[in-house]
Amino acid sequence: MNTFLSIFVTVISLGTIFGCLALLIWCTKDKMGMEEGAPTGHTFDGISELNNPLPKWWSYMFLFMVVFSLVYLVLYPGLGNFKGVLGWESSNQNIRSLEESHAASAAARDEGRLVQYEREMVKADDVFGAKFRELVYESDAAGEFVKDENGNRVFRAIADIAQDEEATKVGQRLYLQNCAQCHGSDARGARGFPNLTDGDWLWGGSPEAIKHTIMAGRKSAGMAAWEPMLGADGVEEVASYVLSLSGRKVDPVEAQKGQARFAVCAGCHGADGKGNPALGAPNLTDNIWLYGGSRAAVEDSIRNGRAGVMPAWKDILGEDKAHLLASYVYSLSGKQ
Repeated sequence: MNTFLSIFVTVISLGTIFGCLALLIWCTKDKMGMEEGAPTGHTFDGISELNNPLPKWWSYMFLFMVVFSLVYLVLYPGLGNFKGVLGWESSNQNIRSLEESHAASAAARDEGRLVQYEREMVKADDVFGAKFRELVYESDAAGEFVKDENGNRVFRAIADIAQDEEATKVGQRLYLQNCAQCHGSDARGARGFPNLTDGDWLWGGSPEAIKHTIMAGRKSAGMAAWEPMLGADGVEEVASYVLSLSGRKVDPVEAQKGQARFAVCAGCHGADGKGNPALGAPNLTDNIWLYGGSRAAVEDSIRNGRAGVMPAWKDILGEDKAHLLASYVYSLSGKQ
């Protein structure tokens, strides 16, 4: 924060604390000049006010909180730009990318700064990391991890983990923490975000494909906006043909004209309209629509194009968690 705001916050904070202390001291002094417990002469609704001091326990507790507040503000951030003598931080600030976050974390560790987020992450890995490894790696009869010829631990098959109730519960929690914001808590998706429970996959639904999608993310090459090439009539004709592929009732003459124009779409969706997982091109024959299956939505997709992006989670989750998460997602999809 700027200097003015820093000074303003400091003055308000210290002013409040010392103001409360002054009020406490003022209230502990007898200003009535009367014997303790004597009536003050003020009555209301039949109740007479007596000249009694503040309870000692309350005064001491109030004084303790004032001292505690001052000590806290010396040790930790709170007074404007003053960072506290301990150098404690809640997290690395002003981070704009994952790369910056990793660099800031490394710098904090090298400098020995007390960054609470980093400490919590290290603690969590110490406590839960072993459990993640136990769930995702093969182990022998002695409980030791199986390793390949290069000395690397061998992952359990995703299809096998998907049958493990304990593992899927952990995978579900990973899903709710990291994926539910887009795909929904029930994994049924939303407009523009795929349903993960229906067995329909843009990039393939095999265990390996799902894990690769989570690890590396997906960035669609994008569907072009075809109205400039097809014209307004062409968009309607192609929409009729596309809708007919999934058994929808359309104008047969318009659909026939659209079939002739579909050649521009076949390069990605295939001549039969069943899509191409290598390109992320959806199947147009199954009546499952990522951006809506109404005629207006289909025409809008053809007219203006579509492009979707899913971020890569490898550097955020790590491969252990991504493998476990892939197993949970695979368990939702009918296990293709």
